[in-house]
Amino acid sequence: MAVGVFDSGLGGLTVLDALVRRLPDVPFVYFGDNAHAPYGVRDADDIFRLTCAATERLWAEGCELVILACNTASAAALKRMQETWVPADKRVLGVFVPLIEALTERQWGDNSPPREVAVKHVALFATPATVASRAFQRELAYRAIGVDVEAQPCGGLVDAIEQGDEILAEALVRSHVEALKRRMPHPQAAVLGCTHYPLMEQTFQQALGPDVKVFSQANLVAEALADYLTRRPQFAGPGRVSRFLTTGDPRAVSDRATQFLKRRIEFQPA
Repeated sequence: MAVGVFDSGLGGLTVLDALVRRLPDVPFVYFGDNAHAPYGVRDADDIFRLTCAATERLWAEGCELVILACNTASAAALKRMQETWVPADKRVLGVFVPLIEALTERQWGDNSPPREVAVKHVALFATPATVASRAFQRELAYRAIGVDVEAQPCGGLVDAIEQGDEILAEALVRSHVEALKRRMPHPQAAVLGCTHYPLMEQTFQQALGPDVKVFSQANLVAEALADYLTRRPQFAGPGRVSRFLTTGDPRAVSDRATQFLKRRIEFQPA
């Protein structure tokens, strides 16, 4: 048994890297649905269908706990999956909640009423589907009041990152930050609401300025999973077996993943 990590493409590798560093004794199986990426331009029903299919594939690998290391899937599909589809003996978790807990300075399991928090103006950078879902605002409203969120759909950015086009990716980041700052000139915090975006964190920080705290998810998700497995050790598999599965061309995906993480990654066909 292992812990499954799912993403529509390569972005979830940023989360996986943090998970492996934090939990070196936990085996992980990574599934990238590269044949259908990006998810950020798909409708909610399509995202739900694809995410369920990927989750079932990870269950077949013995992964009774699956992390949706994809903000679009977490935003557009997770709630529906948990309410209508996931069986009682399995768990599917997303990446939004650890981020929002950090933003609102809450501990896991703190279900007290929403309260005032220090941060009042938050910039959210995410895919068009994540922005359209308003899942971030919904989860934030469960925990905090009086927070103004300005969301910027970052069209084209995932494609540029997946294709390794750093010049285009940097230009797109600057353009999206400029567009958001026209509507919210002085954000206090910025949320990188896509697991691809940490690769551009320095560019986001430069474009936003030194006074804006940038929240990215990988280490937050890793800490949250470590806490979860401490409380539910039955979902952590024994041994150390790393597998990488893709619906795309394994050789091409392996080459891009190797560039992504700066170490050799070998994908197998899903």
